[in-house]
Amino acid sequence: MTPAAGLLDTPGRAAPSLSTAGLHASLSDPALTSMTLLNEITGAYPDAVSFAAGRPYEEYFDSEALHRHLRLFTRYLETERGMDRRQVRRTLFQYGATKGIVGDLIVRHLLLDEGITADAADVLVTTGCQEAMVLVLRALRRDARDVVLAAAPTYVGFTGAARLTETRVLPVPEGPAGLDPAAVGRAADEARAAGLRPRALYVVPDFSNPGGARMPEAARRELLRVADAHDLLVVEDNPYSMFHDGSGRPPTLKSLDRSGRVVYIGSFAKTAYPGARIGYVVAGQQVAEGGTLTDQLAKLKSMLTLNTSSVAQAAIGGLLLENGCSMERACAREAAVYRRNLRAVLDGLAARFPRGGPVGWNAPEGGLFAVVTVPFTADEAALEESAERFGVLWTPMYHFYAGSGGLNQIRLSFSVLTETDIAEGLDRLRAFVAARTP
Repeated sequence: MTPAAGLLDTPGRAAPSLSTAGLHASLSDPALTSMTLLNEITGAYPDAVSFAAGRPYEEYFDSEALHRHLRLFTRYLETERGMDRRQVRRTLFQYGATKGIVGDLIVRHLLLDEGITADAADVLVTTGCQEAMVLVLRALRRDARDVVLAAAPTYVGFTGAARLTETRVLPVPEGPAGLDPAAVGRAADEARAAGLRPRALYVVPDFSNPGGARMPEAARRELLRVADAHDLLVVEDNPYSMFHDGSGRPPTLKSLDRSGRVVYIGSFAKTAYPGARIGYVVAGQQVAEGGTLTDQLAKLKSMLTLNTSSVAQAAIGGLLLENGCSMERACAREAAVYRRNLRAVLDGLAARFPRGGPVGWNAPEGGLFAVVTVPFTADEAALEESAERFGVLWTPMYHFYAGSGGLNQIRLSFSVLTETDIAEGLDRLRAFVAARTP
């Protein structure tokens, strides 16, 4: 049979010419290209000590645990949910409910670990927290006047999600104690005066990536008051709060919320493992026409990813069941590693760079990141020299300012390193900084 004309290449017909100028503007945006460049440099120098990757600690990963967790969740479907074998097979193997199949277990975890009371119907399980960000931004943006506020510096994944949904992000400077609620209020007022509609504030109150700041409880309460006064939703992203210094942690914004202002985004990427790609959003705010914001987000998800992998959800569900639905309990060993490594980084910096000199750093109380200020421009060219000549990798901070700041700062991530790695990496960093310092 002769193929229809035009379906296959024919002699003399030129291939289509594509250019990023003719594609969506986000594809050439620095916020989306920065991580690609970083990955390329990391791949090119596999023997370098890497303070670049923000991945969770790997040494406690256990492939056999996957099978155990799947069996636990299967028994849970049979015993607690009363499913027969056919129903269990369908739940695990077929297309699943758009909102997910582990919402009730997530609700137990939130109440136990975070003091958050939620209904399972208000939980939407997503393919990582990145999808949750895209869905929330897509739902909130009606036209170009709709904007969101976010800390500067902020997580590049949120900046990227905003670019994909064509949502403008207005930066609010973050200090050592996190966002200043008064600055949030001023930014909202300035946006409205400029004819814009500030819809929401994105905030990571606990050990933010990259700055490592943690907001005190009083500031959290004041931020919620400001959100009420300025009619802002607060999108709280909480991947790191369990990695504290052992002295406890302030309550989440969601647990303090009495006005329905907080949309809560969670993830099992750092507390469990990122390979499952399980995140979630809790958005029980009522919609005037009926239902909740979660219901509206589920509509969007049904056209984006249909549903989140049931097998991946089952693995995380089994992990939750095994630990009584406490992720604080599940990731206790990893949290101890992060506390040890943070202390090794801060002590190591103090031993190698004199206080009051040209090199400075913050002192986060937990999390996975520290920020170092250096007396030169810390861009990709500097990173490549650091990797090639000195064998040490880090992340340029200006990526987290969308290119508008942080040019003399680097982020150090220490989550996958040993104390020996940290010591060697800081020795190499000291040599690099000395070579670059005027």
